[in-house]
Amino acid sequence: MSALARTRLVAGGAAVLTVAAGLGIRAFGAGDVAKYGGDALYTVLVHVLIVLALPRVRPWGAAAGALALSCAVELLQLTGVPADLAGRSVVARLVLGSTFNAPDLLWYALGAAAAGTAHAVCARRPARAASAGRGSRRRAEPGRSTAP
Repeated sequence: MSALARTRLVAGGAAVLTVAAGLGIRAFGAGDVAKYGGDALYTVLVHVLIVLALPRVRPWGAAAGALALSCAVELLQLTGVPADLAGRSVVARLVLGSTFNAPDLLWYALGAAAAGTAHAVCARRPARAASAGRGSRRRAEPGRSTAP
């Protein structure tokens, strides 16, 4: 499997887990935990979707893009357009929200930081494994086999 396919597969799994976590927090969480946890997970999901679309994106580039998009959606709520759309569609309400809430911006930043960190850690693991594998091989000398 190619590295890009593997990245997309992992990102797809992360998207499913993020949506499940978001639904779980809405179903079982209450008050601020559900609201602000959902805000952070919203940005995590945007990060994962960026990775699905652009599998070569660097972790902090994806995190910055996710944060920018999340903040743009929140600021769009100041116009009233999302509230109008939310009244017509459940999907629009889930994606765009309806009312501006300044603390959401902080939780988007925390979600972006968590997603960027997790992405950076996952991106380093294959590189470490590959470099460990290269260092353990013996170089072939002329006329000698490299078999153990």
